Amino acid sequence: MSYLDPRAGQTSGDEMDAPVPAWHADDEARPQHLGDVTEQDRKGPGKRRAGKSAKGRAGRNLPAAIVVGLSLVLLVLASLVVWPPAFIGLIVVASCAGAWEMANALRKTGAKAPLIPLMAGAAVMTALAYYDGADSLVIGLAVTILAAVVWRLADGFAAVRRDFTAILMVAVYVPFLLSFAILLQQPDADQDGRWRVLCTLLAVVLSDTGGYASGVFLGRHKMAPSISPGKTWEGFAGSICASAIGSALLLYFLLDIPSYWGLLFGAVISVVAVVGDLAESMLKRDLGVKDMSNLLPGHGGVMDRLDSILFAVPTAYLLFAVIYANLL
Repeated sequence: MSYLDPRAGQTSGDEMDAPVPAWHADDEARPQHLGDVTEQDRKGPGKRRAGKSAKGRAGRNLPAAIVVGLSLVLLVLASLVVWPPAFIGLIVVASCAGAWEMANALRKTGAKAPLIPLMAGAAVMTALAYYDGADSLVIGLAVTILAAVVWRLADGFAAVRRDFTAILMVAVYVPFLLSFAILLQQPDADQDGRWRVLCTLLAVVLSDTGGYASGVFLGRHKMAPSISPGKTWEGFAGSICASAIGSALLLYFLLDIPSYWGLLFGAVISVVAVVGDLAESMLKRDLGVKDMSNLLPGHGGVMDRLDSILFAVPTAYLLFAVIYANLL
């Protein structure tokens, strides 16, 4: 997600991914240089090599990004609308893939978060959230952390002290937060659960799209240049407006929730989505990586698509609880 400053003469990786706004792109076009001008940038547009035409300036493959992005969107929609139980499996796969990417990325710091207990814990947390709600999800998180710590005890207490922060980060940041998407879907006796999930995801998409458009045409003032050089305050304002207005319509027509609640919902989701995007950008800068992995051609890793969603789903869960409590 990027809010571009047209005068800056730089283009972030998000401009590449803009045709697929449903999945967030990291805005670091040059994480190795942290904003330095590369040799490719010194060449004028007419001097670019002919073989690069299929790729954006961030080196991403446009056709692959579009195909993969649309495929993911259709997969999520099908799992929500056509066969809702498939959504559970989708969350398990995404949680395990995200945990794997995070654990591998954190190895650059010397920490070794054990993959087997963390990935098993991701599946357990998702199942507990589905069958027994939020309280069991917290228990699942505690059991996952304990299992990972015991696993590392095989290498001694020094290994546990070194790796505990990485274990905690992987367990909380990926499967725990993402499992709130399951809580959003449950209980689904009235079939509203799938619409709650859909409204949340679309609020993130609207935030991304509104921020991109506003940044391109109005962006002037940098928002967080040391973390994400492409983001501007004008783009941030566009994100909030687009998400708030769109959510007001979505919640009214899909969930029969008054529009003023929809405005609040969209605005808050937009803010936390931007914070989530910035958080992962900062993490990747600290680790010195461009993408968490290359699992998704043209997009990077699963975590590069989940950055904003991870913060949005638990926030949406709390917001819907407040909304329903006030509407009763």
